[in-house]
Formats: sequence, structure tokens, C-alpha cells
Amino acid sequence: MLPFFLKLFTNAKPPPPDAELLRLYRQSGELEHLGELFQRHSEMVYLVCLKYLKDEEESKDATMQLFEHLTTALLKHEVDNFKSWLYATAKNHCLMKLRPQKGATGVFKEESPPALMENHEPLHLTEAEQAEETEQLLQQALQQLPTEQYTCVELFYLQQKSYAEIVTLTGYELNKVKSYIQNGKRNLKIYMEKHHATR
Repeated sequence: MLPFFLKLFTNAKPPPPDAELLRLYRQSGELEHLGELFQRHSEMVYLVCLKYLKDEEESKDATMQLFEHLTTALLKHEVDNFKSWLYATAKNHCLMKLRPQKGATGVFKEESPPALMENHEPLHLTEAEQAEETEQLLQQALQQLPTEQYTCVELFYLQQKSYAEIVTLTGYELNKVKSYIQNGKRNLKIYMEKHHATR
């Protein structure tokens, strides 16, 4: 018990906040900072993966894959609220992994709101194939969005969060949240129209 009480009287510095570790990693590219940052939230990431993948080993693998993804993603995109962004990224990663297993009636379609995916009629085979292609294209379009737009679109449309809830979760200002959603939806439309025309 002695070491525990000794710690109470030490002058050890408190650990740096997430934002500082993120800044250090973006500035230096050193994995030490990212490793410490990810370690803080690795249990949350694992539990999110387990919730969707329903398999412990797959969830562990997905957690490691997400860490590898962060090494490049965080150097490209500005992130204001790391924990919220990481949660949304982990969830989307799992949905992407489930897509091949679920087919045209998969998880992503079930969670997609009418504003993004509208099709409530029974599908014939050719229509189902078209719907599958559209959903895949939508997934690709979402991945092309800037981080801020992707996060707000994902929270607003896929998780059905209100503007106020998104402000709380992300730390973005209300007017920025509305702007990210509006611009994100416009960019999705442009991407979808452009790539549909080339198919």
C-alpha cells in the first residue's frame, strides 16, 4: 500500500489533455503521442467494435486497424473533439466491415435516414442490385468528406442527433455544425451524381 500513498504526495504533472497530444502528434508525427492518446480511448473503441461485430477477436483486430488508420487520418484532418470523432470513426469502420456480410438489406441501409436513402418499396432483383450499388457509392462518398463534415453528417443523419446534441458531442459552434451538415450533404450529392454518371 505504501507506493499508493507516496503518489499522493508527489508533484507529478497531470497527463496532457487529448487536444495537446493530438497537437503534438500532428506537429511531430511521432507515434508516441498518438499511442498515448489512443490508449486512453482504446477500451471505448473495443467496446464499440464488439457492439457491432459481436466477436472478441474481430473486435481486437478492428481496434488495431483503427489505430493504423489514425496514423494517417489525423495528419490530414482537423479534429476538434477527438473522443467523439473516434467514436464515429470506429462505428463507421465496423459498419463498413459488416457491409459484405449483410448485402442489400445490411446495417448501413437500416440506419440510413430518408434524407440520404429513400426506398421503401419491395425491390425486384435488378432494383436491389441498383440499391446495393447506390449504397456502396454513398459509403465511398462519405469517406471523401472532410472530417468535420463527415462527423456532423454521420451524427445528424445516421445517429439522428439534434444540432444541440452535435454541438455538445463535437465542441463545434452551432453555426459551424449547420454549415458542415449543409456542405457535407451538398458534397455527397455532387459525388453521387458525378460517379453515377460515369458508371
